[in-house]
Amino acid sequence: MLSRAVADTAATERVRAQDGAAESGTRGARVRAGLRQGRAWFRAFRRTRPFWGGVWLVAGGWTVLKFSLAPMQLVVSTGFDGIAGYLLGGGMILSGLVPLAAPQQRYTFGIIGAVLAVVSLVASNLGGFLLGMVLGVLGGSMMVGWGPKRPARAERRPATGSGPDSGAGSREAA
Repeated sequence: MLSRAVADTAATERVRAQDGAAESGTRGARVRAGLRQGRAWFRAFRRTRPFWGGVWLVAGGWTVLKFSLAPMQLVVSTGFDGIAGYLLGGGMILSGLVPLAAPQQRYTFGIIGAVLAVVSLVASNLGGFLLGMVLGVLGGSMMVGWGPKRPARAERRPATGSGPDSGAGSREAA
């Protein structure tokens, strides 16, 4: 009797282990499917917005803001010179984030972001020691230059002079 109970317990443990492996296998498959869906969503999001322009503009704004960080007492006592870095860096970050939510505003905010980056050269620690200014101008220009991807044409017309009729050997002497 005792050996039969031990055998039943061992069999039960084997079945539980197999069920656990099956559950973890299906759980892993669900996780991989979710990751694939998330990646496909992010790819579609990135391709329908000026994503890289926004990333560079936010990075430039963060750089300007980072090099402008000072205790608030110092910022208040120095006046505009102290607060310019906060305003310019924050404006650049905002100009980089808005077109990600509303891509139709890319021209306006791309130009505003690039202008703020150039102004930061004079008003805020050489524009984040030139790095923030360069990243901001790069991001702003990428935003202005971005356009939604056009669908491919179903039919392509042959280029002039490349058809089977063209060329010197295809014409007959009259």
